[in-house]
Amino acid sequence: MNVSSYNYLLNQPEEIDETQTVALEKVLDEFPFFQSARALRLKGLYNQNSYKYNFALKIAAAHTTDRSVLFDFITSESFTAIQKKTYEKKIEELLNITVVGSQIIEKEEIPAVKTTPLEHSILTSIKEANTNPIPNNSLFIDKIEIDKNIEQSILDTIKEATPTKIEEVPTEAEKKLEIGKPIDFSKFETHSFHQWLQISRIEPIIRENPKEDPSMAIEPDPIIEENKKKKAELINKFIETSPKIPPIKPGVVFTPSLDLNKEDNSYLMTETLAKVYLEQKKYQKAIQAYEILILKYPEKSSFFADRIKDIKIVQQNNN
Repeated sequence: MNVSSYNYLLNQPEEIDETQTVALEKVLDEFPFFQSARALRLKGLYNQNSYKYNFALKIAAAHTTDRSVLFDFITSESFTAIQKKTYEKKIEELLNITVVGSQIIEKEEIPAVKTTPLEHSILTSIKEANTNPIPNNSLFIDKIEIDKNIEQSILDTIKEATPTKIEEVPTEAEKKLEIGKPIDFSKFETHSFHQWLQISRIEPIIRENPKEDPSMAIEPDPIIEENKKKKAELINKFIETSPKIPPIKPGVVFTPSLDLNKEDNSYLMTETLAKVYLEQKKYQKAIQAYEILILKYPEKSSFFADRIKDIKIVQQNNN
């Protein structure tokens, strides 16, 4: 991709096609912090209805200094609009199909094959020979049955030894819930967008304590240990004789936590947020979200009830 074509896409992002999206992916491999290129690639993936869009949106948010600008971009009309020129071009191509000519195909009659009396006599002899019963040879039949049993035993052994590859086929419930498709955010759903990026989630860092090898243990120097002991005694004596500096009491280390369940966030609940929970495989939260939506929008209660039913099926299949 050259500079002129890139500048054209910056001015006309709705014109991006699949080839240019792949070219932008190669550019990002070389320049991962190229923010405008990531935004253009997002537009290309959205146009293709690609399953890569949701993950690419998270990566773009991680590389963006101001996420509000990214949010405004993905909720703008130019981003969500269908490529009008491409759509009109395809319709024009369908309308301009020219018919060169037509041809009526008739059933061809096959003439009957004429046979001479000699040929007829030979064919009759062959039929009679085929219809004659085969002599009962018990030894021959027993040998065939033994060979078949051995062959079947070998085939069964091969089937048991060969691992079967299980392909994950999306269920009917997953198709109805449209899992994996790009999530459309509106300008009023900043809460859903932040929840999708999981900004508020704080996960503890688990560190493994290294095991000490007894053979590698170093014996302490008695002189150094004596000096350390004297220093510790001086510090303890200073703390006891100085009332202005009390010893530090052991306390609980504060860790920031954000529990969204403790607050009443029902007014923030939208269909988009319910889809976000579903994409994050938080099935219980997704069910609670649709239950809140049933109370907010009673006219769509049957639709939301079907969604809850499909989510429970997906949850059961993934357990």
